[in-house]
Amino acid sequence: MKIGFVGLGNMGGPMAGNLLASGHELKLFDLVDAAIAAVDDQAAVASAADAARDVDVFVSMLPAGKHVRALYLDEGGVLDVVAQQTLLIDCSTIDPQSAKDVAAAAAHRGIEMLDAPVSGGTAGAQAGTLTFIVGGSEAALERARPLLEVMGANIFHAGVNGAGQTAKVCNNMLLAIHMAGTAEALALGVASGLDPGVLSEIMKQSSGGNWSLNVYNPYPGVMDGVPASRGYQGGFLVDLMAKDLGLALQTARESGSSVPLGALSESLFSLHKNSNEAGHLDFSSIQWLYQPDLKP
Repeated sequence: MKIGFVGLGNMGGPMAGNLLASGHELKLFDLVDAAIAAVDDQAAVASAADAARDVDVFVSMLPAGKHVRALYLDEGGVLDVVAQQTLLIDCSTIDPQSAKDVAAAAAHRGIEMLDAPVSGGTAGAQAGTLTFIVGGSEAALERARPLLEVMGANIFHAGVNGAGQTAKVCNNMLLAIHMAGTAEALALGVASGLDPGVLSEIMKQSSGGNWSLNVYNPYPGVMDGVPASRGYQGGFLVDLMAKDLGLALQTARESGSSVPLGALSESLFSLHKNSNEAGHLDFSSIQWLYQPDLKP
C-alpha cells in the first residue's frame, strides 16, 4: 500500500519503520526533521497535507486532541486534500469527543476513519507487538487490519468511532490506580520491616496480584528489566500518565460518571510529578512519593 504517516516521535517513528520494512511505500512528515531522517529521509514530504495526498491509507500519531483537530479540520488540512477512498487511522491517544468529531467530519465527506490508540509502549512499537484498540466500522477495521498486524500483535474492536479512545482512557486510569496501590503496599511493608522482594512474591501469589506488581514492579532491585531497576528511565513517562488521567477525568465529566479513584490517582501523579520533578521518569517512579529516601 501507499501510506501517508504524520507524527514520527517515540511511538510513531518505529511504527512507520515497521511499515516501511514490510514493503509498503511511505510518505512521511513530522515537524522535527531528525524524526523523519530516523525512519527514511528519502520518504519525506513538505507538509502533512502532502502526506495525505494520493495514498491508500493515512496514519497520524500526535500528542493531543487539539493537534488531531488541527491536522484534520483546519482549512487546507487533511480532510480538504485527502481522496475519498483513502482510509484514515488516528493512533494518537486523545479525548473521545475529539475522535468522534473528526470522524464525523470525515464521514460527512464520505471518508472512512478509525481511532486506533495503542498500548505497549516504545518497546512494543519497535518490536511490532503493540495492542491496537480500535473505534469505527468493522469494514474499515478489516481494511486496516493488514497494516495494524504489521505494527501490532493484538487488535481489539471496541465499537463505534470514539470507542477506541474511551477504552484506552479506561485502561490507563486502571493502570494508574493499581500502580499507585502497589507502590503504597510495598512502602507499607518495607516500613514495617519486610523485604520488598519477599513481599512482592507473596502478593503475586495472593489476591493482591496485578499487572504492576507481577510484571512491572515499581520497587528498585526487585525485578530485572523494568524501569525501577534502571533508575526509572524509559518506559511510560509520568508526563504521559498525567495526560491520560486528565483525559479520564474529562471523559468522566462528559459522561456524568463518578471516578473517585481515578481522581485520586490523578492527584497523586500530579503531586509526584511536581514534588519530585518526575515528569521525564517512568510512571512506576511513583514509589518515590511514598518513600522519598529511595531517591538518589
